[in-house]
Amino acid sequence: MTNWLSLGAEDLTLDLAPEIGGSIARFRRGDQQLMRPAPDAATDAGEMANFPLVPFSNRIRGGRFECDGRVVTLSPNLPGDTSPLHGQGWRSSWTVERSDNCSATLAFVHEPGEWPWRYESRQVFELDESGLTVTLTCRNLSSERMPGALAFHPYFNCDEATRLSTGVTDVWTIDDCVLPVERIPATGRYDPSNGPVCGRGLDNGFEGWSGEALIDWGRGARVRMTAPAPRFQLYAPASGGMFVAEPVENANCALNAPQDQWESLGIALLAEGEERNLSVRFEIEG
Repeated sequence: MTNWLSLGAEDLTLDLAPEIGGSIARFRRGDQQLMRPAPDAATDAGEMANFPLVPFSNRIRGGRFECDGRVVTLSPNLPGDTSPLHGQGWRSSWTVERSDNCSATLAFVHEPGEWPWRYESRQVFELDESGLTVTLTCRNLSSERMPGALAFHPYFNCDEATRLSTGVTDVWTIDDCVLPVERIPATGRYDPSNGPVCGRGLDNGFEGWSGEALIDWGRGARVRMTAPAPRFQLYAPASGGMFVAEPVENANCALNAPQDQWESLGIALLAEGEERNLSVRFEIEG
């Protein structure tokens, strides 16, 4: 809980952990947790309620891709996973640029390293009496073009009564390394709205997202998440207890595709000074 920043609006409370990946630690209405809460002693973004994915989401197969003739090689950044994932933002400390009772801006600058481009990223959190809006931006500070795409990684508690209602058209099946294999219609067990979300045993990327997802625990408030993102990622481990519902811009392993396919897969090439942004709204109902 050290150095958490707390915001409030009416009966909503938002706790931010800038030094732990610019994460949301807790989001609640009164006594009801609206995202999976971080423990007091949390030290890793994976323990948080939400963290930003910048400048790409999900995995890069083999940690290697090519951009404008330059070969980029990245090291794994999650224990037990051989593929680097989610960019640098969630593994960085962010600073508080400004804050008041119900809003805050967090920022960090990435200096060139394995990811050879310099960029800056910001998150603006705006809390009001009916919900939370988060806007994530990424600006290329390098003279060379940089690939970029954005996403959010919110965790939610779940049990047998929890339902996730959303619209998708297709799903990517995965191999043993959680890498995409084949695009097929999102039906049956791959339909997120088909039955309980808890314990589904899914870790898949979806295409044709409706831009809206309703999380309903069957009691208390519901959360309606909306974002102008074309894709959706659902992680609902077989062990149950929690799930992750992510609005995402890029398809999984998009950077491994030939560069002329990047635009169709959600990857933008940002010129020097060019910025990309994505906002998500968590509206509280009931």
